[in-house]
Amino acid sequence: MKLGSRPDTFYTTEAVRSVSSEVSSDLIIQVKGSRYMLHKFPLLSKCMRLQRICSESPETLQPQIIQLPDFPGGIEAFELCAKFCYGITITLSAYNIVAVRCAAEYLQMTEDVEKGNLVYKIEVFFNSCILHGWKDSMITLQSTKAFSLWSEDLGITSRCIESIASKVLTHPSKVSLSHSHSRRVQDDMSCNGAESQRHQQTIKGWWAEDIAELSIDLYWRTMIGIKSGGKIPSNLIGEALQVYASRWLPNISRKVKTNREATTASTSDSDSASEVTSKHRLVLESLVSLLPSEKGAVSCSFLLKLLKVANILNASSSSKMELARRVALQLEEARVSDLLIPCLSHSSDTLYDVDIVLTIFEQFMLQGQSPPTSPPRSKLGIERRRRSRSAENVDLGFQEARRSSASHSSKLKVGRIVDGYLQETAKDVNLPLSKFIAIAETIPNFSRPDHDDLYRAIDIYLKAHPELNKSERKRLCRILDCRKLSVEACMHAAQNEKLPLRVVVQVLFFEKARAAATGAKVADLPSNIKALLASHNIDPSKPPGPLSTTTSIPADDEWSNSGIKSPKSRNSRLRTKVAGEDDLDENEMNRDGMGRPSKFKAFCALPRRPKRMFNKLLSINRSGSEKN
Repeated sequence: MKLGSRPDTFYTTEAVRSVSSEVSSDLIIQVKGSRYMLHKFPLLSKCMRLQRICSESPETLQPQIIQLPDFPGGIEAFELCAKFCYGITITLSAYNIVAVRCAAEYLQMTEDVEKGNLVYKIEVFFNSCILHGWKDSMITLQSTKAFSLWSEDLGITSRCIESIASKVLTHPSKVSLSHSHSRRVQDDMSCNGAESQRHQQTIKGWWAEDIAELSIDLYWRTMIGIKSGGKIPSNLIGEALQVYASRWLPNISRKVKTNREATTASTSDSDSASEVTSKHRLVLESLVSLLPSEKGAVSCSFLLKLLKVANILNASSSSKMELARRVALQLEEARVSDLLIPCLSHSSDTLYDVDIVLTIFEQFMLQGQSPPTSPPRSKLGIERRRRSRSAENVDLGFQEARRSSASHSSKLKVGRIVDGYLQETAKDVNLPLSKFIAIAETIPNFSRPDHDDLYRAIDIYLKAHPELNKSERKRLCRILDCRKLSVEACMHAAQNEKLPLRVVVQVLFFEKARAAATGAKVADLPSNIKALLASHNIDPSKPPGPLSTTTSIPADDEWSNSGIKSPKSRNSRLRTKVAGEDDLDENEMNRDGMGRPSKFKAFCALPRRPKRMFNKLLSINRSGSEKN
């Protein structure tokens, strides 16, 4: 909008701005280092503040000097106001309207001084033109950042936000969009004006990229206004948050070492680096507070990326916990690579933050205490889950948001995710055994139809931690159910010298029993494994042999009770082995102080069937060995 009709007669002489006139200057105004030689009559007739200042000063023959050190808008805004007083043509636009409006308010160029003054004309232009256009509203809102206090007091910021929020709720064809989005929307419209199905989703979220240019405080207020309208679907809100995050949050390097070095360097850098980190942290925590409450509004991958950034930026624990809870709600969508969150804590030497991931797994299992779709579980698994639940204190608000239990299929998917995560973290030489076992035990038994992936993770952990003693290796292998291993995994386990001998014997026994039941032939063992079993008087060619009470096995791997008489039947020998293992596990539980019931009992103990069932199995084994 243009105001005034006279040509511009301002000029500069020796760093002093003046206006061409036949009348000599009688007023000198200093604005932020700049000097203006002007006239009292045109300025005082429209500026109440200058009237008051001049009336308070004694009259002299010399030009009166007025200093305005805190003038809002700077010299550009002051010169536009001065030219308006002289009737010189000025141009107002979305780029300078905030500065001129604040300057006019400072000079008190209101209707009380003169009708049709600058404040009135700016307000008319602002309400009738600026707020009606999307682009002008965005530009004006961004320009309020330089005059935040003045803009808040004058209501410019709030009116721009209300205008933008209202336009988001309307169709883009009815809004004066920015150049890039106007072209995109026109391309997405067919000849008859109907929306093409291909770009319909893009049209619905046309506003996301434009408002992503706002600073976080203005963006937060704008998104609150958009969400309060209740007309925008939660998935579009989530997409807008992803656009903003990709625009303002730092990129996450997949190499943990790089992240560690960056963190170390940031602590030794200047205050500017710390200020940048603080800004990023504010962006992250603001985005977390804006996340829609509906499940699936944002992808699980995006939530985990935010969690990675939260770790790097050292965000508040409440933000991390909120992200962990939201990830747990849709954990079945996660990828193992997204769960590899770098650990930057000085109190831990692990490569990845296993604590926050363990929290995610536990929160996932807390969705529905007893899912009706779950298959029957063993008593041991029920007791373990009941015990873990009683140790958790979940706030009531989150329980309300998590009313539906996790389905059986989702728990099967999470079971594979957990085992995949274990395989990746097992390579970390600094990962404690207790953390590895805790992660493996977060899911129930039925979530693992087979234990091949779990065995692979255990094998990786044993290779990365050769310093484990026999007791620790046995404790690690208790989480493994040899009956759920495939033939290939059994053959690998039988040749794995890092496994405890008791596990090798157990694998051989169950594999021979399975082969005998199916009539298949068990592959020959390598010579080194045969020598190892022979050194302990174990004959792998005889099915009952591995469970014999007369074998000489070291005390750490002994399965039987000393002082028990030789049983008269193989059935009683099997039960004696189970009883001996029970006593051994109870003693080990008391030694390590973990207070956990032995899982090895449930994995190794054969069902207590009638004697004829055992006799039938053993007769099959005997006939199989005779054929071999």
